[in-house]
Amino acid sequence: MNIGVPRYVIVAMAALFSAYHLVLAVYSMTQGIPASDGPIIAAMALYLVATVLSLGPWGPARMPPWLAAFNLAVVVALPLLVTHELDPNREGGNGYATWYVAAVGTLMTITSTRRRYAVAWTGVSFLVLQTVLWAGVGGIVSIGVIGSVSWVAVAHILSSGMAKASRDAQRFALAEREATDWQAAQEAHIFERQFRLNQTSAMALVMLRTIQRSNGNLTDEERLECLHLEGAIRDEIRGRKLLNDAVRAQVMAARRRGATVTLLDEGGIDDLSDEELDRVLNRLASALESTDADKVIARTVPEGSDTAITVVGLRTVGDGSASALGQESLEDDEVDLWLEIKRTVG
Repeated sequence: MNIGVPRYVIVAMAALFSAYHLVLAVYSMTQGIPASDGPIIAAMALYLVATVLSLGPWGPARMPPWLAAFNLAVVVALPLLVTHELDPNREGGNGYATWYVAAVGTLMTITSTRRRYAVAWTGVSFLVLQTVLWAGVGGIVSIGVIGSVSWVAVAHILSSGMAKASRDAQRFALAEREATDWQAAQEAHIFERQFRLNQTSAMALVMLRTIQRSNGNLTDEERLECLHLEGAIRDEIRGRKLLNDAVRAQVMAARRRGATVTLLDEGGIDDLSDEELDRVLNRLASALESTDADKVIARTVPEGSDTAITVVGLRTVGDGSASALGQESLEDDEVDLWLEIKRTVG
């Protein structure tokens, strides 16, 4: 979680604060307040191990379940070990010997910060219950239990708030990327549409002016040319990247000699570089120029194949009656051209 402060700074501050509780424990032992030092030393060791594990740089941001369970066990053990050596009715109080209260609050605050909220609240709840049983209700205030509970509450609020802010930031970043992609797609559509319109206008402008001048009274040759132009406009829609100036010229030449030409771009050559695309299309133009087939079909091949474009040229033989009836017959059509244009040279 990035909160604008380097992690090592936060960890260092938490480590110093945790170490301060151990200093207080040592000081209380030098004052002879605990009846025996053994349990106090055991409590200090447990607390030290739990703190090191919790503040270590390993593991995910959310505390692992095993470590959360270990911290809870330490929190249960600390009050029991320390208070067993203290007298709740001692005149003048136990002073710094109740260091375990702040230690429990610190450890559970770290646990809460690392998103184990239920464990943290369970730990401080046990501290409250144990304090009431050991020193009475007044002990909650006198030895600082309220402060430990408050630390966990603040850590819970801040940690959950930062987690929500992080999730919101991720959603906003995702929405921004989606909006950018949508805008790029719209701009690409607009560019493609404008390009096709300009291409169509350039091809049809002369004929449109002819139609205007003649008030629609066209000769048979002009009407036939209109059909060729219609086919060329259709190519711009269905052929897409299968077209360059050389291919357009050869397709129009083939139609003017009476051939039927179909271009189908299904996206199989979108990944080709400009240089590779020029080579492939120039090879297609050469194939169209070299054949006198009556029907020519050029189609892109899906990505993943070594072939970029397949070109099939069919010649009508016989009287063509079967083709006229929409029937397929080997006697009516024979293959005049079969070409596979490779994606790469070699």
